[in-house]
Amino acid sequence: MQLRYSFRLYPDTIQQAALARAFGCARVVFNDAVRAREDARKAARPFPTAGELSRKLITEAKQTKERSWLGEVSAVVLQQSLRDAETAYRNFFASLKGTRKGPRTGPPRFKSRKDARQSIRFTANARWSITGSGRLNLPKIGAVKVKWSRTLPTAPTSVTVIKDAAGRYFASFVLDTDPTADQARMPETDRTIGIDLGVTHFAVLSDGTKIDSPRFLRRVEKKLKKAQRELSRKQKGSKNRVKARLKVARAHARVADARREFHHQLSTKLISENQGIAVEDLSVAGLARTKLAKSVHDAGWAQFLSMLRYKAERYGRTLITIGRFEPTTQVCSTCGVKDGPKPLNVREWTCAGCGTVHDRDTNAAINVKTAAGLAVSACGAPVRPGAIPAQREETGSRGFPTEPRAA
Repeated sequence: MQLRYSFRLYPDTIQQAALARAFGCARVVFNDAVRAREDARKAARPFPTAGELSRKLITEAKQTKERSWLGEVSAVVLQQSLRDAETAYRNFFASLKGTRKGPRTGPPRFKSRKDARQSIRFTANARWSITGSGRLNLPKIGAVKVKWSRTLPTAPTSVTVIKDAAGRYFASFVLDTDPTADQARMPETDRTIGIDLGVTHFAVLSDGTKIDSPRFLRRVEKKLKKAQRELSRKQKGSKNRVKARLKVARAHARVADARREFHHQLSTKLISENQGIAVEDLSVAGLARTKLAKSVHDAGWAQFLSMLRYKAERYGRTLITIGRFEPTTQVCSTCGVKDGPKPLNVREWTCAGCGTVHDRDTNAAINVKTAAGLAVSACGAPVRPGAIPAQREETGSRGFPTEPRAA
């Protein structure tokens, strides 16, 4: 299973300038590849192959006066930029044919130098390495200081250097993990749980546990509004506007980081304590078009469910998703009588069949667990297996990488 481990980078002034050149060269090569393909399409000619683009846009371009500065960066960075353009076109055509899952994607667009996020990728043949002192040595950039927040379990195969909208630098390592070793780290358990996600409480479990929603965006909304007002008053093109934009971007980054950390901690806790987990297939995109849009985005349900999926796959747990149209809030979890829909302001109700007083969210969580078929597993029956796609992101323990990668 492939995962990504991200670490904060602290390049000095010279290294930041070298990274800026690498970002710019990768962007130019990507745009040249898109332009070459668009010209071929308009002229009704076959698309140039990857080899032709590599020879024309990199090898031959370095010999010209207009593109001689492409030789100042690693050739692997330019080759990976061409590969990104090739992947973007492949995804676009697969989306047109209907063979690609997910929302429909458009054709590749030109990258702008004003984009807030920039990235370059180094593969194994780029001869990058982790030095003995813990720095990341990148070709034609130098040894960059890294803040190691956890241990790399295996030797990484590639590294992507990212600059985000807040001006921070990150190194994202791709590595292969051993599923057997990962599953051995998890404690054995036969517990199963149902989860009902909401706005008032972030999650309510079928055992009655209620997890409050931190409301990360709501808590800093006033400060964020003030920063955005200050940004709108700055003159376009001025240095003060750049400072104000960074201030807004950093505020948003703090909110996103806090939300992601909360999701990681909660998802890891649920995965480690339960063998089977049942959740509801929520239409986040649909709920984001209602009056609850800000609260839905602030909760980040999609990110949390994605973490549950790949962690269940990694650690040998079972995650079952039930249909979004299952009447979990209308059915009594005690006698099974369907009592009909209820408005959102009704948080408690009494079953007309058996007279049981139900908490709306707890009853829904129990029904989610029952609908997933996990209720019988508490008696010792095996949990129903299911195929879960993995996500390339995860959290880990803190520490220093134990196996530095040699050049």
